[in-house]
Amino acid sequence: MASEGDLFIVDDDAMMRDALSVVFTVAGYRVTGFVDGETFLAAARARTPAAVLLDLHLPAKSGLAVLKELDARTYPAPILIVTGDGDVSSAVEAVKSGALDYLVKPLDARSIVTRVRSAVTVFGRHDGSTAGKIGLSIDFPGQSLLTPREREVLTLIAEGASNKEVGRRLGISPRTVEVHRAHIMEKICARNAADIVRIVLSTSDGCPLSTSEMTA
Repeated sequence: MASEGDLFIVDDDAMMRDALSVVFTVAGYRVTGFVDGETFLAAARARTPAAVLLDLHLPAKSGLAVLKELDARTYPAPILIVTGDGDVSSAVEAVKSGALDYLVKPLDARSIVTRVRSAVTVFGRHDGSTAGKIGLSIDFPGQSLLTPREREVLTLIAEGASNKEVGRRLGISPRTVEVHRAHIMEKICARNAADIVRIVLSTSDGCPLSTSEMTA
């Protein structure tokens, strides 16, 4: 079987780490496991894997802390958070900190391999040299506040794609798309999908009334 590249798995749960290692080794990856954030950070700075599966709840240094310390937004490989915690606020914080996707346990072996492969493919296709350059050729209020990933999501939403379709095309989960969508709507002051399209096509400057102005 052809190698899929190196995969880093960061999880203090030995059973989960071993199970994921077996699944991805069978899928053709060279797997390296880590039990804590510090050990992973040292390895991640020395070499870049094809992808990283990072548990949200780690001893001493949490997954969120690891994302921030590594500066996941600029790290040259996709980082996918894996957790048993389905809390939306955790997903929001993880994506804001640079995670490409957010996977909730229990995980189906086939689907998680598919998600990782998709993330690697999409990340390579839309790396720093191309991210955010799809569509959105005109300027509109709030555009400068968007991250490259948010620009990609916005382009597809403006084209009428559903969260599921956006996720499929960008290699992320519909839940992660929802997180990006919420950030986009806040940054460009949109209230719904129709608002998104109107604002993207607008040439006006600035946001509508802020929440505080609307409720004052």
